[in-house]
Amino acid sequence: GFNNIHAINAWDEEDAIVMVAPNVLSAEHTMERMELVHSLVEKVRIDLKTGIVTRQPISTRNLDFAVINPAYMGKKNQYVYAAVGDPMPKISGVVKLDVSNSEHKESIVASRMFGPGCYGGEPSFVAREPENPDADEDDGYVVSYVHDEKAGESKFLVMDAKSPQLDIVAAVRMPRRVPYGFHGLFVKESDLNKL
Repeated sequence: GFNNIHAINAWDEEDAIVMVAPNVLSAEHTMERMELVHSLVEKVRIDLKTGIVTRQPISTRNLDFAVINPAYMGKKNQYVYAAVGDPMPKISGVVKLDVSNSEHKESIVASRMFGPGCYGGEPSFVAREPENPDADEDDGYVVSYVHDEKAGESKFLVMDAKSPQLDIVAAVRMPRRVPYGFHGLFVKESDLNKL
């Protein structure tokens, strides 16, 4: 039923634990036939009193490698930014999901597809003001490397996380090809200076 590889977030809620994660369908194909893998994002609620586990689909799109604003890790969050598999392991875009909805409906609220022959890696979320506790959860940027297979060109994209189309606010052309990759990490200069 539920094959979780890349959990997105989890938090305590009354007498329950809530987790948001992709459910990897056809998990048996994960290593040798990745193009057959389909991951749909679900919200899983584990009632600690009754032991009842309920699952709610958040999106039926083929999504994985999702991130959130790191300030909300382990806390109830509203927004998730997930990579679109087309098919996996190629990532053709990024979508923004609103996981706060309790209705059973598609929860994509913003989308950025990279275009024909263009594929990216796992997105990262970068808060505009990471030290501001009053900032909106989605006040920041979604960043990813994207490679255009036809032009042979790689770019670093910076997208506005609040905009309905995840508008590109900067596209930095890279001097060399950046290979497709799954797991990324954004590190602030202040963190680097502590090393």
